[in-house]
Formats: sequence, C-alpha cells, structure tokens
Amino acid sequence: MGFRLYFRSRQGEMVHLLKQLTALESPTGDKKAVDACAAFAARELKRAGCRVTALPQKDIGDLVVAEYFPGRLKDADDEILVLTHIDTVWPVGKIAKMPFYITGDKLFGPGVLDMKSGLVMVLFALATVRSLNLKPRKRITVFINTAEETGHAASHEAIRKLARKASLVLCLEPALPGGALKLERKGRLVVRMDVRGRAAHGGSPQKGVSAIDELVSQLQRVKKLRAGETTVNIGLMGGGEKANIVPEAAWAVLDIRFWRSADRDRILRFLKEAKPGLRGAHLKVSVQSATPPMEKTKASARLFEQASGIARTLGMSLKGGKTGGGSDASVAAGLGIPTLDGLGPDGDGLHAEHEHLRLSSFVERTALLTRLLTEL
Repeated sequence: MGFRLYFRSRQGEMVHLLKQLTALESPTGDKKAVDACAAFAARELKRAGCRVTALPQKDIGDLVVAEYFPGRLKDADDEILVLTHIDTVWPVGKIAKMPFYITGDKLFGPGVLDMKSGLVMVLFALATVRSLNLKPRKRITVFINTAEETGHAASHEAIRKLARKASLVLCLEPALPGGALKLERKGRLVVRMDVRGRAAHGGSPQKGVSAIDELVSQLQRVKKLRAGETTVNIGLMGGGEKANIVPEAAWAVLDIRFWRSADRDRILRFLKEAKPGLRGAHLKVSVQSATPPMEKTKASARLFEQASGIARTLGMSLKGGKTGGGSDASVAAGLGIPTLDGLGPDGDGLHAEHEHLRLSSFVERTALLTRLLTEL
C-alpha cells in the first residue's frame, strides 16, 4: 500500500479536521474549554472504531482513553500505547489574532503543531486501518492528555497504568526541527520555595526577619545546582506588602531541568537539606510537579531501528536527537518501556505566535504512523 500517496489524497480532509480541533481552543487551565475539545476528540475516535472511556477529573480536563482491537486482537495481551494531548498554551480567543491558515507548505494556528496534529494523525491512521481491513499485530490504545503542558499527577498516573500493559509506546509530539525523533529528553522539577519571616517597621528592620532577604539567600544557594547541563530558571517570585514594612512572606517558583535520574536524585537531596540562614525565618520547599528524564535505553534504540527500517520502505529517513523540553513520553520511558517520541510532524514555533507545521511532513508522518501501528 502506497500510504504516502494515499494520505496525500486525503490531505484536505486531514486539514479540515485539524481546523475543527484548532477552533476548539483548549488552554490547559480552562476545564470547560478543554472538556469540549476532549468530547469532540472522543466522538471522532468512536467513529474510527475505538471503544472510548472518559476519566472524569476535578481540577483538569477529563482524560480520554480509546482502545482499538479488531476481533482477533480483542483478548490479546500485547499492545501499543499512543500518547497525545489536546491542551495548549494559548488562551481562548487567541485564534482571532493567530488564525488558522495555510501558505505554501506551512499550516499556522494555535496548537496545530503542539500537538493537535498528532491527534489527527492517529485518527486518520486508525480509520485507515479499519476501512482497509488491515491487521495490526497488537492492540492499540490511545491516551489523550488534557494537562500535558503543565503536568498533573492524575494524568501521569494514568499514563503509567496504561504503559505497564504495553510493549511499546509511541508519542506524537512534534519532531525536532528538520524531522528528527526525540530519543532523549530532560527531566523537570517545578519547585516552590515559601519563606516566612517576621514583619516590622521599615525604620527598625532589626526588629523583624526579612522573608525576602532569606529567599534571595536561598536562591543564590540554589544556583549551585547549575552544573554541566543542569539548568535552574527562577521563573516566578514575589513577597512583601509595602516598602516601609519588613516583609513577612516571600516565595519563588523554580524550573529545574536535567538529563539523568541520578541528577534528579542529587537535586532532591540538595533541596531537602535546605535550611534557613536567618534566625527566626522558616523555609518550606515543595515539589509542585516532577517529570522524569527520557534516557536513551537499549530497548528504545532497538525500537528506533525497527521504526527506521519501516520508514525506509516509505522512502523516508529517520534521525534521532534530544531536547531539553519534557513530554508524556518521559513518564512512560521512566518505567523502562521502549518509547519513541517526536513522531508528529516537522514544524517550528512551539509556544510562539509563528507556530506552524509542514503539510508534507504531516502527510508523511501519518503514513509512517499507520505502518508502525500495523507492523510493530
């Protein structure tokens, strides 16, 4: 089957579906908006022949699990887990200033690359498997995350539960610029520091304990974690009430990224050992979210070689690379499950107003995904 030609002939349909998904704007923190987009995706998955289950959530959009198992595979133990997400970094209304449009080989719009195109890919791949009566070797499970951009304990736990039943995981995050897959990703810790001091009049600061002074001291200490390729970004901070009051409270939120699990353990030990330097100050350090690194393993390397062989039969050449950003693939790979990430289309402008994908890559990657789902 010439899948590249087949999906090229269906490119218009794919673009139309992507336009519908993009119009359903779905910023992570807007549960009503994300739920509407998830419900639309669930209906499309049912049309593609899946059994769909919604996992209701209180704080985030409802998660969606879709299972595809043609008759003979219904009771099979072996399965492929496909990871997608529909939440974006863009607020509702952004599409008015950042419209969905095509120019040449580029398709623009909020969330088209990261990563509503991935959901369109798997929808068309499964619909094709069904309509052409293809015979996958494994059951196929699709997970739609509604809080990937921020990370959430409930979605991470759902991924781990599903991944433990799978023999391999395919993540449809966008490719690296140029089309390379993501074989390694940095892990991430989002850490909050809260400091309590003692308020006093600004004219008699010795009677108080400055929470801001203590916080600044702690942040200087945290900079020591910057070693090798470990990064520390102090992204948010605040504190105090007025210029003439010794601040009683101060806080900061840090984004810490690292390549190895051993680095994560070192960072957590460092944070656990943190003690206030000013007498009378109190310090609380809490981890708000944690994403493990996606480390290169022999099992994932073998899976990459298999995928590369399949790609060559389509006239495609796969390359591997690494990135500092995290994804749900890291959660699955952290369990030791062979995982491929970056199988989505090539493009540019992640989290930027020029976000776009390459239409030719959109078609090619859908053809590749279809082959992977039926041959791995």
